[in-house]
Amino acid sequence: MDKLIIEGGVKLKGELTVSGAKNAVLPILAATLLTDDACIIKGVPDLRDTNTMIKILRSLGKDAELENGTVSVSNLKKISHVADYKLVSTMRASFCVLGPLLGKLKKAKVSLPGGCIIGVRPVDLHLKGIRALGTDITIESGYVIAKAEKLKGNHVYLGGVYGSSVLATDNVMMAAVLASGKTIIESAACEPEVVDLAEFLIKMGARIKGQGTPVIEIEGVRCLHGATHTIIPDRIEAGTIMLAALITRGDILIKNIFYKHLGALIDKLEEAGASLVKTENSIHLRYKKPLTAVNITTLPYPGFPTDMQAQMMALMSVTPGISVITEKIYPDRFMHVAELNRMGAHIQREGPHAIVEGVKELSGAPVMASDLRASACLVLAGLSARGKTSISRIYHLERGYQDLEEKLEKLGAKIWREKE
Repeated sequence: MDKLIIEGGVKLKGELTVSGAKNAVLPILAATLLTDDACIIKGVPDLRDTNTMIKILRSLGKDAELENGTVSVSNLKKISHVADYKLVSTMRASFCVLGPLLGKLKKAKVSLPGGCIIGVRPVDLHLKGIRALGTDITIESGYVIAKAEKLKGNHVYLGGVYGSSVLATDNVMMAAVLASGKTIIESAACEPEVVDLAEFLIKMGARIKGQGTPVIEIEGVRCLHGATHTIIPDRIEAGTIMLAALITRGDILIKNIFYKHLGALIDKLEEAGASLVKTENSIHLRYKKPLTAVNITTLPYPGFPTDMQAQMMALMSVTPGISVITEKIYPDRFMHVAELNRMGAHIQREGPHAIVEGVKELSGAPVMASDLRASACLVLAGLSARGKTSISRIYHLERGYQDLEEKLEKLGAKIWREKE
């Protein structure tokens, strides 16, 4: 197992191109189960999660290959309705094969999902939405078993305790596109990744309206055909690099970025005093003056993304003043607090809040990553810190950031891998 070593204190400078969005490509790959025709997905990041989803498609009977950022998917044999525990348990997003399997085969047996340990993440909204389409669901031996003689459109409300659910919206939408009649998803997730999935389904022949709003309307069709689609840029990777520019007091031009997908983050950075120049598909960040502390509350899109909370905490830990970071999506998503404090940060957790008192600098230390975004947080902290930082369990990074070390190294970072 590898660990990541960072010699901090280097101002990052240069240009970087953002990869395709992990959280968009996974459900889009799952959606290829809805057709017998070939599909071509472009702009696909080469990630551990992407390759896991490709393995799941193969296990279900698809022929899927990733080469030079493009995945070609076609039928290899009769599609199976059983998604095995060994694969699904490693990645929560793999649970989104439930909707397309049910839509296409009218039956599915899918293992309950795994993934990062960031608090309780039940699948009750997924099951509620699927049941509303006329499906019988039981849970046996860790598997969700769903059957339906015929899927029927219905009105589905997907609001949860912490707001809408992206994956539940994806699952219900994919099941509904082949249901008879109209389905209305109320309190649907509005994230750009949901919109990207809807656009792909429309290219396949689905009839969908309202994507990107809290109410999505789906008129079921009899069948879907193959399609070619290019994945949107990864807004979380883009946001992480934006914070890397600021935390190292650097100067970075970030390309292949939709700044409209980053409105809440940009708003907070401008409030903190950051200097940034936006074009339609690039952002230039240049550190010009000390930032000021800002308060953050994570919310469903278009609110501040929970997937940027940890990285923002790293920046606030070296920003003068006191900031309060409130996590309203996953209230237990604070595993990185203890590791930042090991590096000299002054952070105190109070329930779903973290009170961050900015310090002059962090000190390099051995730390351990607990999940994907906590890993990115520790990388940012290491880039900023005085001395050497050693980050263990970096396999989490490989789940969501393509070639992050190489990209940072090109910007001037002193970063390398060593064996544990």
